[in-house]
Amino acid sequence: MSKLENKVALVTGASRGIGAAIAKRLAADGADVAITYAKDVKAAEAVVSAIEAIGRKAIAIQADAADSSAASAAVEQVVKQFGRVDVLVNNAGTAIPKPFEEATLEEIDRIIAINVRGVLVTTQAALKHMPHGGRIISIGSCVGERTMTPGLTAYAATKGAVKMFTQGLSREVGGRGITVNNVQPGPIDTDLNPASGDWAAPQLANTALNRYGHVDEVAALVAFVASPEAAYITGTNLTVDGGTNA
Repeated sequence: MSKLENKVALVTGASRGIGAAIAKRLAADGADVAITYAKDVKAAEAVVSAIEAIGRKAIAIQADAADSSAASAAVEQVVKQFGRVDVLVNNAGTAIPKPFEEATLEEIDRIIAINVRGVLVTTQAALKHMPHGGRIISIGSCVGERTMTPGLTAYAATKGAVKMFTQGLSREVGGRGITVNNVQPGPIDTDLNPASGDWAAPQLANTALNRYGHVDEVAALVAFVASPEAAYITGTNLTVDGGTNA
């Protein structure tokens, strides 16, 4: 029997990059998967098709994580379609790399709205429909614990907030057998942070392995945390960063 057979997972911001890899991996492990996306409907449909091709059910829901009403409505749509949410992966996130002094209030507000408020709102909505033994997994960042890359100060602050949210919530829902964990990627080769990008050099220099990570390497850790084997792991911040924070 697959590890996540008969489970329903919701992965936010999963039309591409790390989110898409997580959605496909959870499906490969047996889950039916709902994903949200902000704009790229074709990319989202491609993820759904890939999941359906391996025999699992999947839906894509348009919902900007910065829109609290849309985020809550997306959870309700998943419950209407599948009956519940067993695994929530708060993956939707954004960064606007630039020196903090140059960041506009609009940019700061958007980073907070997606990376912090979106996580809180989506998690609160999902908890109302999550059965005993559920999983809440947020995608934080290694810079939420230690930041050495210029231009990521505001982003790092939001990921530090996700870290503490994870630790606090784990104590509130532990009695329901629900685990709450924070997976903290380092530099991962994605459209948002390409290994060939302008901000890649300082990030690469900070790794112990001297390379960017791959989305499947993050997805593998998320899949483990979502699995029955991880039932006694909660309130933790699990870093997959090639040794960036070593």
